[in-house]
Amino acid sequence: MPGHRLTPAAFDLCAGHPALELVNSLGDRFVADGPVERLTDYGTLLRFTVDVGLLEAPRARRLALTEPALAERALRAVRELREALAAVLYARVEGRAIAAAELDTLARCFQRAARHRELSAPRAAGALNWDWGRFASRAELPVWLLAQSAAELVTSGSLARVSACGDDTCRWLFLDTSRNHSRRWCDMKICGNRMKARRFHARHEG
Repeated sequence: MPGHRLTPAAFDLCAGHPALELVNSLGDRFVADGPVERLTDYGTLLRFTVDVGLLEAPRARRLALTEPALAERALRAVRELREALAAVLYARVEGRAIAAAELDTLARCFQRAARHRELSAPRAAGALNWDWGRFASRAELPVWLLAQSAAELVTSGSLARVSACGDDTCRWLFLDTSRNHSRRWCDMKICGNRMKARRFHARHEG
């Protein structure tokens, strides 16, 4: 059975949290000739989940043997999760009310992931563990891992530190961990310098 290639993906991981990196995986979301889909296939989803630190590479290589129909279903599921998460987070960042339909969709994504976690007991004495058990080889594992990460973010105090890039053509989300909550750009070298150049040209053309 042919596998899904885990080729290097064009992800600029600067958000500081896997769930925010997921939202940013749809590029040029606010550009007239956008958006640009970067989760183009199941192999790219696997690579992305490895790159953000949620999935081990050996397991990703095993999941790469997933049947095409199951892989396509997982890809649809992760895009549904991403867009519901994006709607909720951008509403929060912009101070808008969150639509009930988006909350319901996000909750379904979270609950779907939670249903596949199993409680296990280590052989030695110690705390019990949540893991994926018999579901660890399912095609949807990357989706569930991302959903779990997103659920942890939106139900924690870190939600208040989610910000959007100050470049209106970018607006990528990031976790602002600066002391006084003053970070303005997803990447100072890219968007920050781009905005400085725009202001420079505007002043000199005026």
